[in-house]
Amino acid sequence: MDGWRPVFRFARVEIVPADEHETASPAPTGATATGTPRRRRRIWAFAAAAVAALLAFIYYLHGRRFESTDDAQIDADVSDIGARVAGTVTRVGVVENQAVHAGDVLAEVDPTDLEVAVVEAKAAVAQAEAQLAAEDPSVPMTQTSNAAALTNAASELASASASLTGAGSEVEQARAQLAQATASNRNAQLDRKRGEELFAQGALPRAELDRRIATADAGAAGVRAAQKALAVARARVTQQRSQLTATRGRLVEVESNAPRQVETRRASVASRRANLELARARLRQANLNLWYARVRTPVDGIVARKSVNVGDRIAQGQSLAAVAQIDHVWVTANFRETQIRRMRPGQTVSVHVDALDRGYSGTVESLGGATGSRVSVLPPENASGNYVKVVQRIPVRIGLDAGQPDLERLRPGMSVEPKVRVLP
Repeated sequence: MDGWRPVFRFARVEIVPADEHETASPAPTGATATGTPRRRRRIWAFAAAAVAALLAFIYYLHGRRFESTDDAQIDADVSDIGARVAGTVTRVGVVENQAVHAGDVLAEVDPTDLEVAVVEAKAAVAQAEAQLAAEDPSVPMTQTSNAAALTNAASELASASASLTGAGSEVEQARAQLAQATASNRNAQLDRKRGEELFAQGALPRAELDRRIATADAGAAGVRAAQKALAVARARVTQQRSQLTATRGRLVEVESNAPRQVETRRASVASRRANLELARARLRQANLNLWYARVRTPVDGIVARKSVNVGDRIAQGQSLAAVAQIDHVWVTANFRETQIRRMRPGQTVSVHVDALDRGYSGTVESLGGATGSRVSVLPPENASGNYVKVVQRIPVRIGLDAGQPDLERLRPGMSVEPKVRVLP
């Protein structure tokens, strides 16, 4: 490089041979004086442009590590508290923007009708208890009666069976007596016939003939009596058989119906017990309704909205107040879909709150499951009309770190500007 020196012209470096520069005629003194400041200004402009380009490049590299948006706000759970019973409001215990704690009374409903319902429910419980007390002993009583009836039927069956056996014996005895009477009658008739023949021959006296005739008549009467006794014995056998059949039927009936009668009684007792449980449940509901006459807040927070006044006639389920739970707040940031490419849960976030003009630190907790337009009341329908591509926004939930000052001053709906440190 010996013999060469740089010359700056229009922000470009030109190398001119030393001999040519030395042999060139010297410039006038005035021209040299005016050219030097111009070259310096050019040098400074070049240096400033280079520094600006360097800073812009550094800012670009630094900006690639962050994603920010101004479409974000503070969020919190807002409980919409409604009435659980209908009635007329007699007292309102809160005003808007008042701090409340769980269990505080927001409003009171006239309890007169509810107290009457409690009295009616108590009477229904007493009636159900009395009916159950009257029905409950019927089960063991029915069991005892069925056992006695079963025993009696079995005893009657045994007695009928014994009577039938006795009647059968009487039939056999009557048959034997009939056979004996028949044999005796046959002999008596033969004696009578022989006596009549001998009497006709004069070989037998009249008295002996009369005796033989009387004996023959007695034998015939004995046969008729034996036949009647046999018929009576047979009829008694038939009667005892019928009685035995009826006794067996009663025994089968008792054996079949006894369990059913017990089950029927048990079902009746169960029905009475169910009625008692129902009456007790209604009494409990009546007591709950009386307790619900005082509308209480189930959470701590701030009364964000009150929509009830003394004298209002409210319906069951009607909204009375909204309580914002400010003890736990978070940030909902709507990032463009092109900004969440490198966004992940767990990344650190710096949040600037406009209302307090201060920053808070936090962490990305989750990314939304759908775009804001998709879950809106009237989602867009891109299948009809002319399609125009619009960059959508995804809601991102950001949790604020605990222990930071003035967190209790944050309110749902405050505008914030989060900046997420994304992956490089």
